[in-house]
Amino acid sequence: MFDTLKKKEIIDAYKIHPTDTGSSEVQVALLSERITYLTEHFKTHSKDHHSRRGLLKLVAKRKKHLNYLKQSDKAHYADVIGRLGLRK
Repeated sequence: MFDTLKKKEIIDAYKIHPTDTGSSEVQVALLSERITYLTEHFKTHSKDHHSRRGLLKLVAKRKKHLNYLKQSDKAHYADVIGRLGLRK
């Protein structure tokens, strides 16, 4: 996983207002970081099926947040997608 310093950097990069820690933009960014970490983990531990299930749950959760963001604010959705490099 990533330490609190890395998490704080991600939150600072994607927050909407100064006290924002739980908006959809921040949550999508944090989930994307965890997904990236687990993807790298599976390159060396290909038979770790318990973590693979967790990865699938994280991907589903990120998709739900992105769908919500797409419906509620298309400008923020496009910004987050572009910054994270998702859905090219």
